[in-house]
Amino acid sequence: MTTIFALFAFAGNSVLCRLALGNQTIDATSFTVIRLVSGAFALSLMFLVRRQFTKNKGVFGSPSLSQSWGEKWRSASMLFVYAAGFSYAYMALDTGVGALVLFGTVQLTMIAVSIYNKEHLPWHKFLGMLMAFCGLCFLVYTQLDWSSAQISISGFTLMVAAGIAWGAYTLIGRGSVTPLIDTSTSFLLSTLLCLPLLFVYWFTPALLTEQGLWLALASGVVTSAFGYAIWYIALSGLSRVQAGVVQLLVPVIAALGGVLWMGESISKELVIAQVLVLSGIIIVMINRRVKERR
Repeated sequence: MTTIFALFAFAGNSVLCRLALGNQTIDATSFTVIRLVSGAFALSLMFLVRRQFTKNKGVFGSPSLSQSWGEKWRSASMLFVYAAGFSYAYMALDTGVGALVLFGTVQLTMIAVSIYNKEHLPWHKFLGMLMAFCGLCFLVYTQLDWSSAQISISGFTLMVAAGIAWGAYTLIGRGSVTPLIDTSTSFLLSTLLCLPLLFVYWFTPALLTEQGLWLALASGVVTSAFGYAIWYIALSGLSRVQAGVVQLLVPVIAALGGVLWMGESISKELVIAQVLVLSGIIIVMINRRVKERR
């Protein structure tokens, strides 16, 4: 259940960000800053309340067991790069396309780390990952306007950078034994990294409406802060490959959210890409279960 909740939270982030930026209710810089600051505040408040009213540490853990400061800063840096790249990319990409590029890149990043660490990957997992990767390539080829829309290419590049950063953030989080503490610390430190981002206002004026503010707060508090804390909990039961592959379910959820709340259409190419991605996930997951039963 924790994994399912986290995946819906990830998809919710894509929908909220696209709603805010696609309708020009807020600028990407303000959305990023408000998202990270509100997430840091919500997690810190939740941690303090929890410590005040209960002695049961549960998933919150002891501060002495949390990540080292080196890991904390690496985690915060990856969270910041992901959040900033995510926001600026969604100024150019549709909800489903952006989510598929993001989590396709996440999968490839985590697989690359597995290969680098010389982990054994059976042939069926390679087949599933190859199929999912082909779905991503097909989507990029058919959805991006290579002739005239440089913004679309820039959006794609930024989303790839966000995907690499999120993959790294996920890998760091796999070793967490204090999910709430580590997620809270990452958010708090990432707010400091937002300070240089404010210089963007010298070149681009800020845009902030009431709707944009509420969407950014919802993204920061609900789908980011709580969603990421739940994700850190879920990671303890997932391998690197599993954690990468399962996140490819997010684009399917996000695309449906884009249709319901953004009025976006589901193109034939997007459906084909999603079928390829889902087929790859099924091959990886089903074969893994079969192997475990044996």
